[in-house]
Amino acid sequence: MATNFFYVYALKDPRTSPAMPFYIGKGTGSRAFDHLVTPDATKKYARIKEIIASGAKPMVDILVEDLTEAQALRLEAELISAFGTTESGGALTNAVVPSGLGGKSRTGIVVPQGCVERAQLGLQLLKTAILELTKANPGGIKNADAASLLGLRSDYNGKQKDYLSYSVLGLLMREKKVVRNAATKTHQANA
Repeated sequence: MATNFFYVYALKDPRTSPAMPFYIGKGTGSRAFDHLVTPDATKKYARIKEIIASGAKPMVDILVEDLTEAQALRLEAELISAFGTTESGGALTNAVVPSGLGGKSRTGIVVPQGCVERAQLGLQLLKTAILELTKANPGGIKNADAASLLGLRSDYNGKQKDYLSYSVLGLLMREKKVVRNAATKTHQANA
């Protein structure tokens, strides 16, 4: 049975010739068109509103179909890397660089083109997986549960560390998607 239900799409601004992409995404079903009807506080939606206010309609272009999720994620990352995000001086409004991370760098460290975007796409997948785990367990999960059950344990210098899952849980708490019960030391999806 085929599992290639994913596609990669671009939202394009028809006010330019040729119409230039301002957002690249992956999805299934109606995902590519959902952006046009679901308001949010992103740069992407601000651009959509701007295009509509000018009397035009954003274009939805399905770039590649019949992909596995892994193939779609890889292509999405490559395209975002190629076009760049507005945070990195590029054209796309994709919010792949979380606020507070841009600009923090150590002198002499080279960050190859696209590394940040790929890392942030991977982080988004980790956040989604851990959030789904918390939603599936209303009684809460511990950090060790996320680290063990999702294969996120690290063996750094021979010592087990669960810092990755702690970091992701911390990001989800900051985004108010997860809350921590101090008494039980568990994390629960925020209702």
